[in-house]
Amino acid sequence: MDFSAAIFDLDGTLIDSNSVWEKIDIKILAKRGIRCKSDFAAKLAAMTYEEAAEEMHKLGVKESTEELIKEFNQLAVQEYRYNIYLKDYAKEYLTYLKSKGVRTALATASPKALYEPVLRNNHVYKYFDVFCTVGDVGKSKDYPDIYLTAASKLGVPPSECVVFEDVLKGIVSAKNAGMYAVGVYDKYSEEDIITIRAAADKFIMNFSEMI
Repeated sequence: MDFSAAIFDLDGTLIDSNSVWEKIDIKILAKRGIRCKSDFAAKLAAMTYEEAAEEMHKLGVKESTEELIKEFNQLAVQEYRYNIYLKDYAKEYLTYLKSKGVRTALATASPKALYEPVLRNNHVYKYFDVFCTVGDVGKSKDYPDIYLTAASKLGVPPSECVVFEDVLKGIVSAKNAGMYAVGVYDKYSEEDIITIRAAADKFIMNFSEMI
């Protein structure tokens, strides 16, 4: 692999956060008198905000997508500030990239109110040169825009970028952006693992394989 910049997803890729989202989804539904089975909660946890809200609407939740996203984030702030940690060897790999002069970007669906405290608490905020969110870009990860925006901010051509993602849509969009895509294992995306392996240029179980 030969690249000038690395672009990282956050949830499920750099940090082990999807179990937190599972608890949040269960809590939101329980508040409305809806019982959520653990397997369904696990599926919700791997979805985008919009997808999770849509599934909740199917169950009878009346609040708008915007209202639900606000509630998601309010419940998540404390967890991201204190209780969520990096996945195995993530910090070591970020340190390695910096030692090699590789520029780095975060490309995430999580807003600054979540990504900044979790990165600071894990002492890796300083490793990133650029931060991009789907809210900034105005399009979800179904589209390549967030990766292209990150590359533009880094000043690196897409062909010289590698993207690390744990979900299929991120892998596909990174490829559509003309970038090298690495799939990162996360148990919440396990049902798509065969498709992710096929779509990605490389697949890793953790970041020790990159060092």
